[in-house]
Amino acid sequence: MKNLIKLHVAPENSAIAKGFGEVHYVDSYRLEKATDDSLQKVTADFFALPKWVEWLLNLRDLIVKPFGLKTGKNIEKKTDQSTEDYFFPVLELLDNEVVMGESDAHLNFRVSVLIDRSANLIFVTTAVHYNNVWGRLYFLPVRPFHGMIVKACVKHLNK
Repeated sequence: MKNLIKLHVAPENSAIAKGFGEVHYVDSYRLEKATDDSLQKVTADFFALPKWVEWLLNLRDLIVKPFGLKTGKNIEKKTDQSTEDYFFPVLELLDNEVVMGESDAHLNFRVSVLIDRSANLIFVTTAVHYNNVWGRLYFLPVRPFHGMIVKACVKHLNK
């Protein structure tokens, strides 16, 4: 996609850049696209996962469950009525950005979908903080798949 650029920092105006704390890994994908869609619709389109991604997430859940890590089945997604349709628990909901995430024993992560309507840009940013060596070890095999998954999900936004 010519209009997709990978950045290695969160956008300056993102809530992740302002409030997540120490970040050990970050990437942000910037898509040049004008949209009149709501933030909720853009986020839902992004998280319309391809079947192969769903399969990988199910495999991940099977692998990590014996270690006591949170799986898709035991992550509480609903925080209130206005945020129940988002993929991960919503930690911050602004007019132009939603920050979702989870904190676990091994690592904390945040995912942001930010729409900059004045510049016709959509940003999808992921930030990770490792809580211990297990977080670093966990993320080693996840990291290559993360980029492939995000790029596949951005294709839904580029229609």
